[in-house]
Amino acid sequence: MAHLKTRAEIEKIRAAGRIVYKAIHTAGCAVAPGVTTAKLEDIASQIISDSGGSSPFLGYAPNGHPPFPAWTCISVNNQIVHGIPGDYALREGDIVTIDCGVELNGWIADSAWTFPVGDISARASRLLQVTHDALFKGIAQAKPGNRMGDIGWAVQRHAETNGFSVVRELTGHGVGTTLHEGIQIPNYGRRGKGTPIQAGMTLAIEPMLNSGKKEIAVLEDEWTIVTADGSLSAHFEHTVAVTHSGTEILTNGE
Repeated sequence: MAHLKTRAEIEKIRAAGRIVYKAIHTAGCAVAPGVTTAKLEDIASQIISDSGGSSPFLGYAPNGHPPFPAWTCISVNNQIVHGIPGDYALREGDIVTIDCGVELNGWIADSAWTFPVGDISARASRLLQVTHDALFKGIAQAKPGNRMGDIGWAVQRHAETNGFSVVRELTGHGVGTTLHEGIQIPNYGRRGKGTPIQAGMTLAIEPMLNSGKKEIAVLEDEWTIVTADGSLSAHFEHTVAVTHSGTEILTNGE
């Protein structure tokens, strides 16, 4: 189970979350045709470093994986998550996800946002909007008395009602003094099922929706996860705190 946080601990995660927000959205402002994913990484990593934080992604090596080689995950088009920044130059019509974690004074916050590159197709635009809205529908279910299945149910229902599929193998997670703390938060499920949600939990809720089928594949780098059918994928994520008085978003810059 995830460690239940005190108010003081929640505020420490929020402090890390402010840096996460600044890094993602400053890099997001630079998204344009011709900009490389390495450039977006440089922008985000400089903000993190200048703010006194570090990246919990850099060197992360669970379950025998090779260490992740970057401060951020930057995933383009059919890349769902864990894209490695490099020399790929964004093109008009692409979509790009900037996924960023920050560790500050021993506490971690995690967030992701998918951005359009110039003018994008109507289908891609709809995918971004539905995934964004699914995140907030999931967050609305993160309250004492509910269960993790309520979050997954809300995300899945919104995705599938709008004609998109939900990635099954990848989940949200608890977050605190470690990047993945205790519990998993699937983006599908049944109401009233799963781990009980308690005040003091801090959760990274992160819908990943595909425009095609839900199946995934892993590239040879052992990190980049893509849609098996080559369809587009979008990913939105916030770190939130569950409290008795309501759910607080800790990565919205406030």
